[in-house]
Parts: sequence; C-alpha cells; structure tokens
Amino acid sequence: MNINTKIKQIIKTSREVIKDCALENGAIVAANIDKPYVHREAANYRWVWPRDASFVCVAADILKIPIQKPFFYWLNKFPQDFARRQILYANYATNGRIGSMGSAFQPDQIGTVLWAIHHHFQKDLSKALEFKELIERLGNGIVSHWDKTHFDIHTIDIWEESNRQTSVTMENNFTYSLAACAKGLLLATEILPNHFWKETAWQMIEQIKKAYNPQDKYFYRTFGKINDHNIDASLLGLCWPFDIYESKSVEIIQTIKHIEKELVLKGGVHRYQFDYYDGEGSSQEGGGAWPLLNFWLSIYWSLAGDKKKARQYYFWVLERLDDDEYHGYLPEQIFDDFRRGIHPLAWSHAMFIIASKFLGYL
Repeated sequence: MNINTKIKQIIKTSREVIKDCALENGAIVAANIDKPYVHREAANYRWVWPRDASFVCVAADILKIPIQKPFFYWLNKFPQDFARRQILYANYATNGRIGSMGSAFQPDQIGTVLWAIHHHFQKDLSKALEFKELIERLGNGIVSHWDKTHFDIHTIDIWEESNRQTSVTMENNFTYSLAACAKGLLLATEILPNHFWKETAWQMIEQIKKAYNPQDKYFYRTFGKINDHNIDASLLGLCWPFDIYESKSVEIIQTIKHIEKELVLKGGVHRYQFDYYDGEGSSQEGGGAWPLLNFWLSIYWSLAGDKKKARQYYFWVLERLDDDEYHGYLPEQIFDDFRRGIHPLAWSHAMFIIASKFLGYL
C-alpha cells in the first residue's frame, strides 16, 4: 500500500472512530469498547474525558462531523457536581456520574473545553452565546480557585497520575495546565468580555514564564516552592494549541530540544521521564510511545517550518500500523514488544487528523 492510500485509509478510519465515540446523548468517550473492532483485552476507556473530547471536537471541525454542539450541551447538563462546584473532574461516565479517577480537579480540561468552543464558533463568535451558561461556568470555575500565583486546591495534570499532584502548601502549578487555562480564559473573553478572566489569564502567564529555567534551558513541568525538573512532552502545548510562546521563541526551541533528547526513543515520543503506565493492567512494565504525541510534535515542526521533521514524526506512527493487530486503528501507545495497548483511541485519531491538516494531507 502506498503512503497516500494509507493516509486516506486512516482518515476514513478516523471518521469512523470519531463518529462511534460520539454517543446519542452527546457524550464523547475516549474509546467506544462496544464496537466489534475493539479487542476483548482492551481496558475500559468508555469514559468521557472533557479534554480528550475537546481535541476530538476540533478534529471533527476539520472533518465537518457535527458532534460539537451535542457535546457542549452534554457538558452543560450531565457532569456530576459541575453546576454546583464549577470545576471539571478527571472523567465521567456517559450519564455524567463521576468516573474512574474520582473527584480529582484537572484544570487543563476547563481551558481545553473553552479552546474547543472558541474553535468551533471562530467564524462567528456571536453564535457561541448559545452556550453562555457553560462558558461562564467554565471561566468562573478557573477564576474562583486561582489565588494570584497558584490554585487554592490540589490539582492533577494532563496525565492524571495519582502520585503527582500540585500542593497548595508548595504553591506550585503544572505548567501545561496553566497554559490551557490562560489561553482558554483569553479566548472566552473574546466571546464574553470579562476583566477578571483576563486578569487571571495574565497572572497565569507570568507564572508560566517563571517555569522556564535559563540555566537548564527548558520549562519545568511544575514550578513553585519545589520544582519538578523532569521534562514532559505536554509542554508542547505552550506553543500549540495554546500559543503562549511562538514556535521559534528561544524558550520553546530549547524545550523541544530537551523533549527530543529525553523523550524520543527510536522515533517514538514518550510522555515524561520515568513513565511506567502501559494501560495493560499492572502498569509496571514501562510506558510506550504515544502516537498522539508524535502527531503533536509533528504539528510543532509544521508550525516551525520544518516539514521534513514534521513528516518524520507523523510517518513513524503510520509505518507501525502495518501490524495485523491494529487494522489501521491508532492505539494509545506503541510498544517494542508484544503489547498492543488500547486501540483505537479517539484522541490519537483526533491528533492524526489535526497533524494531517498541518501537513496538507486534508
């Protein structure tokens, strides 16, 4: 199969997966395990992660699949405690009950949803006012727990590792989470002008600037009274999609160099140093490369004007889909051994679609 045929096939598969993960009540799940193409050993990812669903909505914008408004309605109505507390937890059952991670606050999800709403209505932001209540709840939820330099409650980051939380005592923040929240608030003010949202966003950006260490020449993934020096691939988000720094800024260039040095192994991009999560049950055998991160790094290099490197990370994933086990479906992780991970994963397919657009394949 030539490469153009393969790309077209995976675009077709991505349409199928995205449509299948968008449920009748508006929920968008990470993986619809009810489908016959999901293997029996796959873990149950039939949960709604608002962040994952937001990236899926943006990919669906590109593919012109109309699942965004039903999801925004679901988000406004269903998630348990959301109306009362104005914050989003890690994940939810499709009926809105708090999911497998419990009541852990992931602030990046709020910012990412605001980004997805703005993206969907970007041609006419006045139409986003249909979701005025949801936007206000999301924006106010961020602001209500922000204490000028840090959140006033514990938070978990994009990867939701239970042993990695920010601490009010340490006054620290996940750098990626701040980027998502700051950008989300700034985009929300374009729909609903709000002085407090904008002020909070700029306070967050000031903290992000402090997370860059000029001696080590990269952003720390957490910064506060105690810093976490381990590099994290989610720092890509500071450039895209949250535009805190331009692709050719010194800080981003140096951070990308560090990500490639420490997290790119044999061409595959891993989440962070000392990552053991493999999604296979025991989570002790070591994490694999994440296709969505390969596509994320491909997007970065497209923005930076290096299409050769962008294609390098993009095709690394596609070349590994020849395995009969995958049938063209994108997994959560790719391993060097017999493990196959969760596949298909909606977020992986979403990032493939977005990276494909940046490379001109759509």
